[in-house]
Amino acid sequence: MSTADVQLPSGAPEEVITHSIVRPIDLLAFGYQGTLALITLDNGQDHNRPNTFGPASLASLDSAIRQAISMKPSAIAITGKPFIFAAGADLSALSFLSSREQAVVIGKLGHDVFRTLGELDIPTFAFINGLALGGGLEVGLHCTYRTLATTAFTALPEVFLGLVPGWGGATLLPQLIGPERAVQVIMLNALNNNTMMKAKDALSLGVVDAVYAPADFLEKSVLFAAEILSGSKKIERKDYSSDPSWDTALAIGRAASLKKYGGADIDAPRSALELISASRTATRTSGFDAEDQALADLTMSDPLRASLYAFNLIQKKRKKVEGAPKPALARKVGKVGVVGAGLMASQLALLFVRNLKCPVVMTDLDQERVNKGVAWVHTEIAKLAEKGRMNKESAHRLTSLVSGSVDQSAFSTADFVIEAIFEELSLKQSLFKSLEKIISPECILATNTSSLSVGAMSEGLEHPERVIGFHFFNPVAVMPLLEIARTDHTDDATTATAVSIGKELKKTMVITKDAPGFVVNRLLIRFMGEITDAIDEGTPPEIADNAMRSVGLPMTPFELLGLVGPGVALHVSQILNKNLGPRYRVSPTMKRFVENDIRAFYIKGEDGKLTPNSQAVALIEKGNTPSTSEQVRLRALKALAEEARMMLDEKVVSTASEIDTCMLLGAGWPMLLGGILPYLDREGISEDASGERFHPRGVASLP
Repeated sequence: MSTADVQLPSGAPEEVITHSIVRPIDLLAFGYQGTLALITLDNGQDHNRPNTFGPASLASLDSAIRQAISMKPSAIAITGKPFIFAAGADLSALSFLSSREQAVVIGKLGHDVFRTLGELDIPTFAFINGLALGGGLEVGLHCTYRTLATTAFTALPEVFLGLVPGWGGATLLPQLIGPERAVQVIMLNALNNNTMMKAKDALSLGVVDAVYAPADFLEKSVLFAAEILSGSKKIERKDYSSDPSWDTALAIGRAASLKKYGGADIDAPRSALELISASRTATRTSGFDAEDQALADLTMSDPLRASLYAFNLIQKKRKKVEGAPKPALARKVGKVGVVGAGLMASQLALLFVRNLKCPVVMTDLDQERVNKGVAWVHTEIAKLAEKGRMNKESAHRLTSLVSGSVDQSAFSTADFVIEAIFEELSLKQSLFKSLEKIISPECILATNTSSLSVGAMSEGLEHPERVIGFHFFNPVAVMPLLEIARTDHTDDATTATAVSIGKELKKTMVITKDAPGFVVNRLLIRFMGEITDAIDEGTPPEIADNAMRSVGLPMTPFELLGLVGPGVALHVSQILNKNLGPRYRVSPTMKRFVENDIRAFYIKGEDGKLTPNSQAVALIEKGNTPSTSEQVRLRALKALAEEARMMLDEKVVSTASEIDTCMLLGAGWPMLLGGILPYLDREGISEDASGERFHPRGVASLP
């Protein structure tokens, strides 16, 4: 296939071309009489724009390989621009493909260009000097040997995005490293929020043959190539076709997919496992043809369009916060105060000190609680040092920055104080009034409340303009979303400072109106409420709780209940019931759970399986109007659509994409659904509930 035959589909953004430049390297200085033809990938952009492979970029690489062959070298190698190898296929055009034939052509083009590197009569090398994702790693897999910089990360993230490694990865990797390790890289890492391999991991798994420090990476890699050519270094390859672990490995991948998506059978992981299984006996031609067909099927599917929408949305929101004031208005924060020393407050203190690297002082009602909170932070820092996440000097410095006191006057020199005390409005109001007498005039008062009115907390203060909601999600270090709730009084300087801090904390932020439950809790509690209402009405819990399994949510509503706790769920539902009305019904079952100290509906057995807690089952309201699973599913989805429409009408957020961002990053809504609102659009729920879609047709779905 000629690369000249491939054109970007109509409407697609113009490709940023990654050029391939060839130069000869004389190997005599490295102990071998011969020449290495080195191809360097470089898109001419700064490090913020990694090399990618679109049709024109593949054409450039194809031309470079042919030029290299014409030089009659002893070997050919490929490397990247400084610190970047290649981030894989240019995905920007995929959502514009209008036919399956176009998708097949794109797949075949990548295979035709890459496979040349693996089918020459001379050795080929990939000198992976930096980030290598997807097609970036796959071009390396086509080479005979691979070296990797110690600072580089690499991965095959395709299954995470609703695709498969379709340019050779699903066929070549299992043949290179065996089924168990291939399932780890292709399936388990991808499903675990796209975990990337560090250099040492890639080496131990056999994905690469050697790792070198970046300072002299190219020199060491060329020497490695010379030693291979001279025969002084040999790399043994194993034949895994008769390995006894194929069935076990595939079963592990299958189980991981079902767990990730709540029992739903999702196309991308299933296709990936089929390709891995076929690789056991596949030739390059048969394996690559199967990849082309699988890739085309997935490309022309709504889940992929949804995943690309979600992926691009998250990348966009990380860079820009809608409605944020000018960054120049932000004040410098040199000291942080945390009111509270419980687990949530301690997590906040750790997050602040790790990222802001400034003094953090914690307070609580008594010294014992303060000591416990400070000790927890110190211990976590020590653990990070033990794991090699930071050196001992950095750990010692961070530890010295965290202190505690029972005297709130310790906040007198703070620039930002956040409270994480019990969710009781009167307590928070009293706290803020006492703090205002202590802190400086420009110190910001933030609350980590999940559902209370931030504006009500600022009532009676001399400076309500410096009060803001700063709602994190648990666990704080892991969950990427930060809801910033701005009241009618919050000024731009306070908001700009909050956004600046959020960026330092590496959070994705959405600015919301000060409204009950903000975005995530308002939707989650409405959603969970429909499930508990159905159970209270007489629907068997196993039917109601599993009604959304086919959607692919990471856990059922009652599994989520076990994570947040019935007490928290009840408290938030009572607040929303008071502020938003009877559609947030307070479940009598949930009240009984709390009254009887039921912590979770399910109990995990020694085998890891969840079974209903008999005590919880006995407390369920005995209704006599049961629903079917489909009735529960439609009821819950319609409630979500109604609530989202009301939130947009009320200007809780300004755009539908902000609601999608919140549910993707704060509630674990699956990427393959593209966010909550595109899914409701595709299912016809949006128009049924409110008479209109949230997004135009073609957004996160086929046109």
